Amino acid sequence: MTHDSLKIPLDRRLQAVVFDLDGLMFNTEDLYQQTGSEVLKRRGKEVSDALIDQMMGRKSLEALQVMIDWHQLDDTAEGLAAESMEIMAQLIPTQLAPMPGLLALLATLEGADIPKGIATSSSPDFVTQVLGRFGLGPRFSFVLTSADIVHGKPAPDIYELAAARHHVSPAETMVLEDSQIGCRAAVAAGAYVVVVPSGKRVQYKYDGASLVAHSLADPRICEALGLESQA
Repeated sequence: MTHDSLKIPLDRRLQAVVFDLDGLMFNTEDLYQQTGSEVLKRRGKEVSDALIDQMMGRKSLEALQVMIDWHQLDDTAEGLAAESMEIMAQLIPTQLAPMPGLLALLATLEGADIPKGIATSSSPDFVTQVLGRFGLGPRFSFVLTSADIVHGKPAPDIYELAAARHHVSPAETMVLEDSQIGCRAAVAAGAYVVVVPSGKRVQYKYDGASLVAHSLADPRICEALGLESQA
């Protein structure tokens, strides 16, 4: 889709877009799973899909506390966070990649002058590393992280704040998510929720979502924003 092929109705209801980051914009969930596997391997434990599901979408320290409780580890969440970041730093340079359709969707939104922001449960340092790898930070109006809120997903706080940063109501905001917990947060905020699951998560239910997309390249995302491709 090229910028010249876009048609923007004057009565468009959705005025802004908010992206989750992990697993939605980048393949960081794969990197998290590798990191978690290594952390637990060092302690004679194993990661499981059930554990990953419980950790996904939560603020970093909260997610790591889930891991600690799950396996009854003696570690602190802060200690595991530092260890995990060391492992992740080794993976990012060679394995980090944008999810399919991300760069094209960003270009489409920019061509249509639709503002976009990021709302993620990840830490500021990690987000800086990830966005900096591809130079994407300046392309967003704002980046909200775990440091900007008290109550993480599934509480609606981060998406309510994101709508406020866009100077629109949540109902005028499209939220792009990939997890159940993120979907719950966005639905609770009253946003128009598009879930883009991958892997085994495509089989899950996403109650309240307006759309479950195949990828960020799914044309229904642009259609929901009032953008049409013309032959």
